[in-house]
Amino acid sequence: MNLQSFLLMRHEIMLTLALVILLIAELSTENKKGIINLAILIFLVVTVVGFVPVPEGSLFGDMYRTSPLTVMMKNILNIGVLILFFQSAEWIKQPEYNNKVSEFYLLIISTLIGMSFMISSGHFLMFYIGLELATIPIAALAAYDRLKNISAEAGIKLILSSALSSGILLYGLSMLYGTIGSLYFTDMGEAFMNTPLQVMGFIFFFAGMGFKISLVPFHLWTADVYEGAPINVASYLSVISKGAAVFIFTIILFTVFHSIAPMWKNLLYVIAILTMTVGNLFALRQKNLKRFLAFSSIAQAGFILLGIIDGGELGMASVLYFVLIYIFTNLGAFGVVSAVSVASGKENMDDYNGLYHTNPKLSLLLMLALFSLAGIPPVAGFFGKFFLFTSAAHSGYYWLVFIAVVNATISLYYYLLVIKAMFINKNEEPIAFFKSGLTTRIGLLMCVAGIFIIGLLSPIFEILRSLSIGI
Repeated sequence: MNLQSFLLMRHEIMLTLALVILLIAELSTENKKGIINLAILIFLVVTVVGFVPVPEGSLFGDMYRTSPLTVMMKNILNIGVLILFFQSAEWIKQPEYNNKVSEFYLLIISTLIGMSFMISSGHFLMFYIGLELATIPIAALAAYDRLKNISAEAGIKLILSSALSSGILLYGLSMLYGTIGSLYFTDMGEAFMNTPLQVMGFIFFFAGMGFKISLVPFHLWTADVYEGAPINVASYLSVISKGAAVFIFTIILFTVFHSIAPMWKNLLYVIAILTMTVGNLFALRQKNLKRFLAFSSIAQAGFILLGIIDGGELGMASVLYFVLIYIFTNLGAFGVVSAVSVASGKENMDDYNGLYHTNPKLSLLLMLALFSLAGIPPVAGFFGKFFLFTSAAHSGYYWLVFIAVVNATISLYYYLLVIKAMFINKNEEPIAFFKSGLTTRIGLLMCVAGIFIIGLLSPIFEILRSLSIGI
């Protein structure tokens, strides 16, 4: 292996170097808060370098692959993590985290390394190693407030549900390996004969991935974990972790299981309707904003399935485009909730009554993010849903598109409940005015820029579609 081929793993190498630098900084400095700025600076470099072109190629006997499509997926995740680092700075500076500042960044980067290997995998062993490397540190992050029972409970629920889903997924892969004799994506795609045992293996694999993406009926852990985890960790679970799982799930469906596309499309049809509907109906009942955003993210996962069900380059481009928009939109919503929580400790919807009168800028930003989640023009969320609906309609799923439009209307109602609380509801003691730190404001401004720019710049979708050709 020469240097040129080794550099095909540029993302993973850069992330590993970032991890090592932060470990050295943790051991050599007593100023733990200085590590925050160092982590942001390092990850800014990692994100920028990620956009330098890299040739296509494979390593380790084709177990690891890189292509412009996989590089773009990793860059999308890096952008989200960079925004999260900006938004988390004020939260992690709180006194209770003085002795564990570095751990937050080390765990986040560790999970991202696993996600990068998972996205570039061409072999189910590489995929599974990346999946576990991405999952285990997230359980530690969910239990980050270890002195709070609800956070410890979130960590336990996440690790147990992840272990169960991984076991189910691995059992399905063992069935596929037993009937095909290979774990390579290419070999398995060519040798898949649609036998009962292979179909059963696929169903187990689908169920395992359903846990990771929070698809109904595999979603029951989501709201409890989001509520117990720190807000910034919940936003990571909602956006980055889910985005990585969606990326590799789409790749595997399109490449490995293309021969049974009619079957998994019918399955996705039912799961998409259930996920959108259940997520929306349960979101209507929520008063805690973390649980509210958890069920919102479940509903959004149902919308993502409309792109996957197309099964071609239009569907892949729609999924990429929507996840990119979703990163800016959902991190914008979580960023405001985090800023309010750090300043006041309040996380319930009723606490936001009259917020506009004391904190108008944050209220406007949260309204913008919620409108984007609902798909209201001209913000980016409208264009994201438009292309998802277009890709489903392109394959003839008109009734599915109609049901999705109905669900989008339902989601608008419960997003308006939060907006009504901020702008219309009266409160004799609203959350007092506060000014967020510079890093938080930068992170929120990045979200605002993304919500507007990505929607209005149509060439972005065309670029993503060109990368998806031949998938």
